[in-house]
Amino acid sequence: MKNSIPLKPVKKIGVCAPSARFDIEKLNTGLHTLQDLGFEVQVPDEIFEKKRYLAGDDILRANIINNFFSDADIDAIICARGGFGAMRTLKYLNWNVIKQNPKPFIGFSDITALLLSIIDRTGNLVIHGPNVVSIAGAGQETIESFYNSITGVFKKISVANGKVIKPGKCAGILKGGNIAVISHLLGTMFQPDFENAVLFLEDIGEPAYKIDRMLTQMKMAGMFEKILGVVTGSFEKCSNDEYIEEILFEMFEEYHIPVLSGLDSGHGKINLSLCMGAGVKMDTAAMEICWN
Repeated sequence: MKNSIPLKPVKKIGVCAPSARFDIEKLNTGLHTLQDLGFEVQVPDEIFEKKRYLAGDDILRANIINNFFSDADIDAIICARGGFGAMRTLKYLNWNVIKQNPKPFIGFSDITALLLSIIDRTGNLVIHGPNVVSIAGAGQETIESFYNSITGVFKKISVANGKVIKPGKCAGILKGGNIAVISHLLGTMFQPDFENAVLFLEDIGEPAYKIDRMLTQMKMAGMFEKILGVVTGSFEKCSNDEYIEEILFEMFEEYHIPVLSGLDSGHGKINLSLCMGAGVKMDTAAMEICWN
């Protein structure tokens, strides 16, 4: 099953750095990977700026994104890396320009703040997928999924090695990302809206009790009241990860929705690209997700 983003073909990709400073050697390796896939890349000098642990000050990092969205020669935008700092750019983004110039915006982890805000503020589709430094050492599955996604082709994704936590089927808008980032958006003007969402969740380096605490906070804030399903990605380097499936069952038991874990997306060895803001169907019996 396929779905296409109604955008022009991607030839030229702009590289932004809305979060932390990055390893230049890994960046260059990732850029070569993008070029080997047939894409031209544009790397502004400003992404090499430094402010403490950030890739330059907030306005500079935001304006690189604004400029790429307004530039008709740029077909897609990819983030150099995640880490921390993307939330600080949100108030400086030109949401009208972004809405009027839809194009694939790609990243994950800390970039969750941007992905969800773009969906909610503009209705544009985004891609939860590898950034430049992570695609540098990525395997074939990750790279092929990235290429298919950025060129607008979304096949169904098998979760064959996953675990059915709560069985069932659902159809909704795929939204979500990194749990820690989502929890830090609570109570802000950029708190995500998960009504009618198939919620995707992943994280790295968080012990099970912190994942429990963050999900409990979201639940108490009412964020799960109108979701239609949950699918989780990798929980990389999360201590006591054997508790996570039990935590997920307890969190979502009362909502009578399907919950599926084990999608190869996030900080794990495989990071499959997910088009978010688009409609998907999830079936725990078939162990798959497909785009409408």
